[in-house]
Amino acid sequence: MDTDLVIFDCDGVLVDSEPIANKLLRDALAVYGLEMTLDQVVDTYVGRSMASVVTISEEMLGRALPDDFLDVLQEKTFREFRKKLKPVPGVKQLLDALHERGVPVCVASSGSFEKMDVTLGITGLKKYFKGRIFSVLQVARGKPYPDLYLYAADQMGTEPAKCLVIEDSLPGIQGAVAAGMEVIAYSTRGDDEKLKKAGGLVFNDMRDILKHIS
Repeated sequence: MDTDLVIFDCDGVLVDSEPIANKLLRDALAVYGLEMTLDQVVDTYVGRSMASVVTISEEMLGRALPDDFLDVLQEKTFREFRKKLKPVPGVKQLLDALHERGVPVCVASSGSFEKMDVTLGITGLKKYFKGRIFSVLQVARGKPYPDLYLYAADQMGTEPAKCLVIEDSLPGIQGAVAAGMEVIAYSTRGDDEKLKKAGGLVFNDMRDILKHIS
């Protein structure tokens, strides 16, 4: 593909945060009576904003979560990130190679700026994206809607058709496809077929993605 911009999701694509965050979310919801397996947490929430996580959870519970639910969860999550968080294997090599080729990159995430500041800072990846980090908080609708990808492309001065999105979640892939962008599905959870059906070109090794970019 002739690529003018590579748009990276953050969680699960740049930083290996999802195993940590999903377990903590599962445990936090269980306290309020919403019992879920890790697989159910992944299927229900991965790729969505935290506001959507709360909305979906409250619908499933039939009642409101405490006002400080997200604040308490975030504090616990950041604490664990500082102990355990690592970059996704191979992503630094991919970013270095894109830099050497002169291919622009940016981040478009369902996470907050505060969260990305923590995760990209801990993993040493923030330097690759100075001034080119975009959050769902900047648009009206989160993934699976195309708003965030279109906003990122506009801010970077790039036509959507010239953008390549690297995603790992079903809502993320659906949103990128809706934005008219080519999508690589980085798959490590055994959901290759589901992501492929949604429109993603599946890769299981981050380092192999470079072969698709020119």
